[in-house]
Amino acid sequence: MGSSLTLVGALWAFLSFLTAVASSASYFMPCWLIGSQMGKPVSFGTFRRCTYPARTEERHLVMVEECGRYASFGAIPSLSWQICTVVTGIGCALLLLVALAAILGCCVEELISRMMGRFMGAAQFVGGLLISSGCALYPLGWNSPEIQQTCGNASNQFRLGTCRLGWAYYCMGGGAAAAMLICTWLSCFAGKHPKPVMLVKSIMQSANPYGVELECCLKQ
Repeated sequence: MGSSLTLVGALWAFLSFLTAVASSASYFMPCWLIGSQMGKPVSFGTFRRCTYPARTEERHLVMVEECGRYASFGAIPSLSWQICTVVTGIGCALLLLVALAAILGCCVEELISRMMGRFMGAAQFVGGLLISSGCALYPLGWNSPEIQQTCGNASNQFRLGTCRLGWAYYCMGGGAAAAMLICTWLSCFAGKHPKPVMLVKSIMQSANPYGVELECCLKQ
């Protein structure tokens, strides 16, 4: 079993896998924003939350210490968080698709050429750019009433109040930066062949269906 990647390409595939997993895991983890409400730790993602207020049958307000996603897309606290959810989700999907193709390139010969590697690097750049845009949009939702209940009335756009950023936010931003800067650059040197070999062979065979037999005869 051969490989269509150079040594640099193998490093690119490994880093692509790491950045895709780090970004995608951070996307689903509700640990972007951390604070407290009624003495209980509360954390938020873009579309998920841990520990939320609820009323009992006696109409008492209590904090339910469970994690879950919002009931609907419209229930996400702010418009900026809704956009962030969509944008970062698309970016993570792009990084995962490129990482999967890069890993297959380690096992399948003539799958990824230099041209294809550069195209995949461009897709990684777009994915990282989308994730970075989502991270930039996230602080715009800190002025919503739901966030102010946790972070205090002092919280506002780009003002945390009593809250702090969680590890998932930093991991998401770091994965996006690595995909945009490191993986995009390494992708330029990933493929062994300058052009897609399988595509060239298929074109030659369609143009001359006896090309393979003729080449074998000439070698004898």
